[in-house]
Amino acid sequence: MSELYDKIVSQRGSIERLMARIPGFKGYQEKEARRQADSMLRAYLSGELQRRVDRLVRLENRILDKIGMAPLTATRDAKTVMQHYVDRVKTAAPKYDGMWATMKIGPEDLEKIYSFDEAQVQYVDKFDGALDALEAAIAEPDTLDGAIEGLHTVATEAHDAFDLRDEVLTNLSKTV
Repeated sequence: MSELYDKIVSQRGSIERLMARIPGFKGYQEKEARRQADSMLRAYLSGELQRRVDRLVRLENRILDKIGMAPLTATRDAKTVMQHYVDRVKTAAPKYDGMWATMKIGPEDLEKIYSFDEAQVQYVDKFDGALDALEAAIAEPDTLDGAIEGLHTVATEAHDAFDLRDEVLTNLSKTV
């Protein structure tokens, strides 16, 4: 499908690891739990991701104070992609309502879904790493452009991975 798809599917973790990251998350095994699990996942992710956007705003203020306005156009672009991703995660229609309500999901399909959901959770950590690099770059302005580009890359990849997740879910509904 794509390099990103292959990367996500090859980095499959255990369902236990995904459930451990999200308080109260039970998974999708039972039909009636699917919608609740999806809502919990998206609420958790959007809250965690919004905290990262808020951290970026604080870092932008530090950049403005220490370096000036010039880098803020690039940070604004990264922040726009991040915020769009957060908004998509937060407001995505539950796939477990109409589309999955009557589907019988096999273990292999569940593993695929969990892989994509775990990848979304891992983007929280990737944003932390990119924001840590940006924070360190404030002290060394010659590395700032690379740190901002790294943040933008993570945001774009997260956005693309969410697109792939939707594509996987849509394809599952076509095979049933």
